[in-house]
Amino acid sequence: MHDTTLLELFNNDIGTAERLLELIDIEFQALSDRDLPRLQSLLADKQPLLSLLDQHGQQRSQVLRGLQLSADRAGLQALAAQSNQGAQLLARGDQLSELLERCQAANLRNGRLIRSSQASTRNMLGILRGNETPSLYDSRGSAARIGQQRPLSQA
Repeated sequence: MHDTTLLELFNNDIGTAERLLELIDIEFQALSDRDLPRLQSLLADKQPLLSLLDQHGQQRSQVLRGLQLSADRAGLQALAAQSNQGAQLLARGDQLSELLERCQAANLRNGRLIRSSQASTRNMLGILRGNETPSLYDSRGSAARIGQQRPLSQA
């Protein structure tokens, strides 16, 4: 009974995680294109998937704890050892874990792109506001002095 419930949750979450990974990859493209309307739409699509994954994760933990097992891989292995669907439980658990790790890695990649874009925008705003002067180099590769008048031949 409990093993069937867990297997159903795993199967549902595998589909949900695959969809989430697909949306995160689409989000990466939208971030690269700076397509804000598309990003807002993707965020709205991702939120229910994340909520569902969280809810099912809590249900899986409750099922394992209800059986006096730990809510981790060791607990799942203990249940699998007692179940005739044990091999399938472990395979689906591993598949879901791998998908969630891929989602996390893709999400971290998107976060790096966001931070890079923010830094670039912050630097451009600083230049426009006159708070910063851009770092430029002269023909010798040395830092140029912006305030100093130079002949055109050295520009």
